[in-house]
Amino acid sequence: MGLWTLLEGFLLLANALAILNEDRFLAPRGWGFSDFSGGRTKSFKGQLIGLIYATQYLRVPLILLNSICIILKFVSA
Repeated sequence: MGLWTLLEGFLLLANALAILNEDRFLAPRGWGFSDFSGGRTKSFKGQLIGLIYATQYLRVPLILLNSICIILKFVSA
């Protein structure tokens, strides 16, 4: 496994986190952002929810990174 494969894996994970919908998926399972306001964000679950919301706010850079990855795959193949 090379560095490029590892970076692609992280990009796929970021894409998976970015498409999670709060109303349909996160809130019914108790993972809504409103459930973890205040001082409870220090726990692992609170930090994971923060990571999910951070990736949702960074959708435009994810689109750019996906485009670069696709172009590099076309060029290298």
